[in-house]
Amino acid sequence: MDRKNNIVMIGMPASGKSTIGVLLAKRLGYAFVDVDLVIQEQQGKLLKEIIAERGLDGFMAVEEDTNAGLEVKKSVIAPGGSVIYGPKAMEHLREIGTIVYLKIEYEDLEARLGNLKDRGVVLKDGMTLRDLYAERVPYYERYADVTVDETGKTFGEIVDELRAYFERRA
Repeated sequence: MDRKNNIVMIGMPASGKSTIGVLLAKRLGYAFVDVDLVIQEQQGKLLKEIIAERGLDGFMAVEEDTNAGLEVKKSVIAPGGSVIYGPKAMEHLREIGTIVYLKIEYEDLEARLGNLKDRGVVLKDGMTLRDLYAERVPYYERYADVTVDETGKTFGEIVDELRAYFERRA
């Protein structure tokens, strides 16, 4: 099999990248890679500690380097929602996998996230969740090889849709 045998889930925080990713990996017999956990393991610190020490830009540099250095096969990869700001990371992820954008409507996102601070969502000073959503969606759309609209679907239905798509391509 070629090098592009991974599936990379991109989307907003709470779009289901990890939940759908784990379920999809199980159904396809793939490994699952949560890049936030890889970063924490490599750095020996929680993400919030890295952000507190290095600032948001410093964290995003670590995130980009980690994603750009991933070498896995037959894996469903769930990077953080801000991975799309790192061109080096996105170029590498596109080389090793099919990019799946989990598209969530703003109102559904807001309902899922609740209190942003409790969910670990970091916003630049003065930025709202709506601002972040508006800023990121064009990036997700540009990088996506496959877009799954989550509207009105359960995670199970999304997993079934993706499994069928990838099994047809195999």
